Amino acid sequence: MSEIKVVPRFSQDRGNADHGWLKTFHTFSFAMYHDMNHERYGALRVINEDRVASHTGFGTHSHREFEIFSYVVEGELEHKDSMGNVEVLKRGDIQLTSAGTGISHSEKAHGDQPVHFLQIWSLPTTSRLQPKYFTRHFSDAEKQDAWVRVVASVNAEGVQKDLREGSKQGEGPAPVQSPLTMYATLLSPRKSLNLAVKGMKGYVHVVMRSGYNEGPATGATIQISGQNLKEGDGAYLQVPLGSDVVVENVGDRVAEVILFDLE
Repeated sequence: MSEIKVVPRFSQDRGNADHGWLKTFHTFSFAMYHDMNHERYGALRVINEDRVASHTGFGTHSHREFEIFSYVVEGELEHKDSMGNVEVLKRGDIQLTSAGTGISHSEKAHGDQPVHFLQIWSLPTTSRLQPKYFTRHFSDAEKQDAWVRVVASVNAEGVQKDLREGSKQGEGPAPVQSPLTMYATLLSPRKSLNLAVKGMKGYVHVVMRSGYNEGPATGATIQISGQNLKEGDGAYLQVPLGSDVVVENVGDRVAEVILFDLE
């Protein structure tokens, strides 16, 4: 069986900016950050790791023809949109907005604490869809040393695609109009996990849990096919057909890992 090819995307090489109210990293070209070598990967177009100061955030703005999801790491994220959805998202929550023909929304830190979340965009396979909004909740206990499918293609097995309007309605992954599946885990030291991916491309990201860091990555450490990745690091994966992705925690603390199967 052929070896999985791992092309690291080290944290210090990502685009990043400190705007005071917002500290952000960009895996792909975004806003004022442009890198022709990192524009997208499969259906993935944006992976931003954002920290928003308390009582601030992204004011009302518009999107169309993107699938936009937020994975809350710490703090509380207040969401409001033009479909009438108003919700405060907490750790373990994932919110997905299928922008379709167009929506307007705001995303702000709720309460007196900052919020740390991943903002992810993907490209839909069908244009001019009706905008929709979904939320799901996945506890730390569910993710402990296990892969949890938090987002999946709308047509994938077990996906409830008609429940919406917030309030964590429905079970299983949030339905995305893109050919991807997003998994999450909290991997303990000296533990490893296998994942049989469907596609031949993947992307992995280690969440920067131990604090904002513009320099070389530190903290929790995982290994894939001999490549070490620390908090904030990611990697492009090229997966031979029939191969499993094996992620091992080789550090001394729990690693929060996000893995995309790009079908």
